[in-house]
Amino acid sequence: MQNKRVLFLCTGNYYRSRLAEELFNQRARRLGLNWHASSCALAIERGAENIGPISEFAIKALSDLDVIAPHPFRFPMACTVRDFELADLVIAMKEAEHRSLMKTKFNAWAERVTYWHVHDLDVADFAETNKLINVLVNELIQVIQKQR
Repeated sequence: MQNKRVLFLCTGNYYRSRLAEELFNQRARRLGLNWHASSCALAIERGAENIGPISEFAIKALSDLDVIAPHPFRFPMACTVRDFELADLVIAMKEAEHRSLMKTKFNAWAERVTYWHVHDLDVADFAETNKLINVLVNELIQVIQKQR
């Protein structure tokens, strides 16, 4: 059976969506779920100040949660229509930030996206953001398990 796919979206594909992707993939593997996550950016051009392939806050959160992420880390990727076509489920990390980007760049898909409410570091501290992503990924895994 082919894996189902969840696509996590954020603005720069540098912190929130990457953390959700890695958490989801490790937990799905451990539970033997036929799901795999990927992630990408809705506005990669806004990440000009991002240094390196992934946020140091995402790396710290993964370490704190004992998640072994693949090395080397890939660099952020911009979203394409093909990403939506391949996904069974699409989750944008913050509705207030990402719904308008979806409508501008991928309007045909905007209403098919599940929108979470996870603040970036300009609004919340990383411990709060990490905790919320962890909780939401766990809830998503539980929903998927019930659908088996």
